[in-house]
Amino acid sequence: MSPNDNRIDARDWSLLAVLSILWGGSFFFNGAALRELPPLTLVFLRVALGAAMLLPLLRMQGISLPRGVTGWKPFVAIGLLNNVIPFSLIVIGQTFIPSGLASILNATTPLFTVLVMAAARDEALQMRRMVGVALGLAGVIILRGWGVETRAGQGFGILLCLGGAFSYGLAALAARRLLKDSPPLGTATFQLMASTVMMAIVAGALEQPWRLPMPGIATWLAVLGSASLSTALAYIVFFQILRRSGATNVMLVTLLIPVTAILLGWLVLGEPITAREIAGAIVIGSALLVIDGRALRMFKA
Repeated sequence: MSPNDNRIDARDWSLLAVLSILWGGSFFFNGAALRELPPLTLVFLRVALGAAMLLPLLRMQGISLPRGVTGWKPFVAIGLLNNVIPFSLIVIGQTFIPSGLASILNATTPLFTVLVMAAARDEALQMRRMVGVALGLAGVIILRGWGVETRAGQGFGILLCLGGAFSYGLAALAARRLLKDSPPLGTATFQLMASTVMMAIVAGALEQPWRLPMPGIATWLAVLGSASLSTALAYIVFFQILRRSGATNVMLVTLLIPVTAILLGWLVLGEPITAREIAGAIVIGSALLVIDGRALRMFKA
């Protein structure tokens, strides 16, 4: 099925909601693991364990490994843009800024994706999409608020997280061009395998993780949660949506992440939902309807 970048069907809206839960948890897992692990070591463990979890599934599905340097090139490129660079920038950024602010900055990903796709002439720069993404970003800001504490180096942390969001936009373009015929499970596994090799070199050179003290059980649980839920399972869902609905649409998940985080807090932890959060969720929902386009066409009919 070729991607349709103008609309998303009900199945992919459901998958976007699932993906928002899986990726939303990564900010919590990162925040917990960073108490005992340096950022690049955390990223290495995340991609390495994620790849290890997917390899048995790959064998069960009978999917073969890429052959030779040529076969691995696309997955090295996707791993670099979709894992190594954004994971590292965002995790390092979280050492300077709170997780809530990092999630707001992550919500700029659809805006960067729209601009990258337009610059590469893969998608037209539709005013409807630009307005919808801007409206959605405003909804995220309303939802999360600006009540974050001031930290030393906060400006640097903000730039790092924005750099990660931009890298995700580039990754969406690369995946669209390079991985059209690759099955989602294979794509997820191969990019994580390539990322593991790259992060082993980077983390080994800069942080020497073998010299670190053994982390506690809480840190290991956070790392396992990040690897299994926010990485291995999340990327299978991500590449499934990418193949069906296109690059810009799959990145809308970053607008949903703050909404699902607040809903989970309400359902699981009994946290109250404020009027500001309800208003932000309504604005985000309106933005998604504008981006999808069907609501506007109904009004025109």
